[in-house]
Amino acid sequence: MKNSPFAALTAILAALFVLVTAAPAQAHDTLKSSDPAKDATVKSVDEVTLEFSNKVRMPFVIVRGPGDVQHQAGDPEADGPVVRQKLKGELPDGKYTIAYRVVSSDGHPIDGEIPFTVKGASPSPAASAEASAASPEASAPATAEAGPPASAAPAATEQAAAEESSGSFPVWLLIVVGALVGIGIGFLLSARKKKP
Repeated sequence: MKNSPFAALTAILAALFVLVTAAPAQAHDTLKSSDPAKDATVKSVDEVTLEFSNKVRMPFVIVRGPGDVQHQAGDPEADGPVVRQKLKGELPDGKYTIAYRVVSSDGHPIDGEIPFTVKGASPSPAASAEASAASPEASAPATAEAGPPASAAPAATEQAAAEESSGSFPVWLLIVVGALVGIGIGFLLSARKKKP
């Protein structure tokens, strides 16, 4: 009977050790790098590249520019942990966002947005004039295409925030550890009170 509080404490500490060491194994895959990088200013871009911490599948990539116009060409290609998305030619000056969604190696979705700026691109004046003249016609289909992803953007942002918060030390683990420590301390105090 005298050893039972210590046996209980040992069991609690063993359980804590298992929980704490299991936490890193539950970490999800993440985005390691991108080209262009987040908040980077680049001179020219004709392809975006995303590199993840592990092999990914089912990639979905959108590159949005001024006026919510999309610039990706064709479907993205996944090669292990690297996803490449070709663009419709080099991007003109402006602010852009890469919106991505992939399925990680453990089956969890990973999504997010990477803002970047193009500055110093040199489109010809004729091309600029043609682009501005064609913008009312060209923007209608682009806006129609942008409809579903734009409506999905708030959900993607919320899920990205949830992923980021879950990427840190899990809150549930802290609650379990606190409860186990509290039980252990209470058990030891009650065992000491019973001694004559």
